[in-house]
Amino acid sequence: MAEPSPMEELVGFLTSPRHEIRNIACGTLVGYSTGPQNSIFKPPGLKPIKDLKILVRDHPTTSESAATILVNVSDDKAVLDLLANDDSFLELLFSLITNPSYPGADSIAMLLANMAKHESIPEKILKLKRGKPKAEWKVSDSENAMDQLMDLFVKGSGKTLNKNANFDYLAYLFADIAGHPDGRKHFTNAQAYDNVIPLTKMIVFTEHESLVRRKGVASTIKNSLFDIASHPTLVSESSVNLLPYILLPLMGSEEYPEDESLSMPAEVQLLPPDKKRETDNSIIATHLDSIVLLTTTREIRDLLRELQVYPIVREVHLAVEDDDVRDICERIVNVLKRDEADPSKLDGPRVQELDDDDDGVIDLA
Repeated sequence: MAEPSPMEELVGFLTSPRHEIRNIACGTLVGYSTGPQNSIFKPPGLKPIKDLKILVRDHPTTSESAATILVNVSDDKAVLDLLANDDSFLELLFSLITNPSYPGADSIAMLLANMAKHESIPEKILKLKRGKPKAEWKVSDSENAMDQLMDLFVKGSGKTLNKNANFDYLAYLFADIAGHPDGRKHFTNAQAYDNVIPLTKMIVFTEHESLVRRKGVASTIKNSLFDIASHPTLVSESSVNLLPYILLPLMGSEEYPEDESLSMPAEVQLLPPDKKRETDNSIIATHLDSIVLLTTTREIRDLLRELQVYPIVREVHLAVEDDDVRDICERIVNVLKRDEADPSKLDGPRVQELDDDDDGVIDLA
């Protein structure tokens, strides 16, 4: 039998009875958890993964290192299966992410986002009940884990709930959950504990300074829009009023003729001369795909025409040098400018769901 390598020996120290040794071993191994070298955590039987799951319960410093390693190795299907099929582990992650003094809450958010790639996790999270948070950690008035996560995401932006966490990566988790029919229903229907449609809470972040938050929110909006029946409520000014929050990231400092601008949503009129368009083309493409989905019904197509969405898309096509963006722009224009009386031109939208930011599983390299 071959002698274990120094790294394999270090992995063995994850089960040391002495905390200080477990902590040093776990912290050192974080640097070996990305790329091909992370095979040291994945021998037959996955014992190191099982040990790391236990260490997530350890001292906060050790716990954070263990969670970080699990983030980086959870792109492996066998590892993902092991994590996703352990309901007690999912419960543990929720207890940690809702702890205001836990330093690794953002690592837990990333791990949950990666675990949501497993087909069972979105449904489990939607059904999970955690009980109301303790009085000293008043996050949410709901017992549902999903509601608590949403309130963490909204109230915790800018590290206002946990000085070590901004919860931005929960947006990627939400995007995956919105990729499932029950998840779409959750985001597009008012929740019992506050009578608010969850997308209403998220759309205010479409121009947030965090790229991660903007990407995840854009993908959540897009995936939610596959629930066609919700479109009238989502675009209604008296309800979610979604459209301005999709359009604003698409708009720069260009000026529009008065006959166009006066018909646009009030929120996108009279923008400042230093208004900047979204800088990430993948996010622009996602918002444009959301518009494509909104063209599914004649009712909303007519509304988009009335609100002068076409000129905004026209300017995006002129300003953004990206083939994918321009292709989607052309599809929108073809739909909005077509003759509704010609049934041969009434083909449906061609849009694929996004599972998060289209960049795959998160790692901390």
